[in-house]
Amino acid sequence: MHTDEERLLQRVRQRFNKACADYHLIADGDRILVAVSGGKDSLALLQLLGERSRILKPHFEVRAAHVIMSNIGYRSDVEYLKRFSEGVGVELDVLETSFDPTTDKRKSPCFLCSWNRRKALFEHAKSLHFNKIALGHHMDDILVTLLMNMSFQGAFGTMPPLLKMDKFEMTLIRPLCRIAESDLREMSRIENYQLQQRVCPYEQSSFRADIQDILARLESLSPDARYNLWASMTNIQESLLPPKEEEKQDTSTNAHKAL
Repeated sequence: MHTDEERLLQRVRQRFNKACADYHLIADGDRILVAVSGGKDSLALLQLLGERSRILKPHFEVRAAHVIMSNIGYRSDVEYLKRFSEGVGVELDVLETSFDPTTDKRKSPCFLCSWNRRKALFEHAKSLHFNKIALGHHMDDILVTLLMNMSFQGAFGTMPPLLKMDKFEMTLIRPLCRIAESDLREMSRIENYQLQQRVCPYEQSSFRADIQDILARLESLSPDARYNLWASMTNIQESLLPPKEEEKQDTSTNAHKAL
């Protein structure tokens, strides 16, 4: 008889493995750099990838990297992150970079910080000849991004499980994409992760928390809301949607010619 905690950890591992299989995230011979922030999501990702790398097939290599943003006034417990990484059989590199929020007033400081962290990861991965970077975005992150893009950009798109970055000759993977944040929170409690205390001066400027509340509200109305939102991304019924602008123009032109 399994306990509730054992069942939850089993569910997390099953959904992690399903995402890896369904979206072909890991191939034999891959060299994967895991982005470790110190939060529950990146620690879970590192643990799960470390475990999976010890399975015979596919054979792949895992290494971790933690980026310190030198001009933001909080620090992670780097020694804990090193001990954690060693405990799951993965070597951790500590990188340091910075950004100037005044360089581009069109972009939010949050975006600029994230972009510079990502740049440091890309450069480090390329220097070590890694071909993939694993990010700890879970299902909630992806659905919230979908809702944000629809609401603020007028676009139906989000962070895909696998994204080939031709410009940087790198592939991004998100193996936690099928796992709900609530499950990762429970996994963190069960595994007794020592979470990092983050007090970012730019956190309050994001609408992400508001959209997360909307997602929670949708789930209160329909328990299957998150899974239906996920399914909608591959169940686009184009015949029941308005035509694209160029299609409308072509239709108008053809109608005019017919007259």
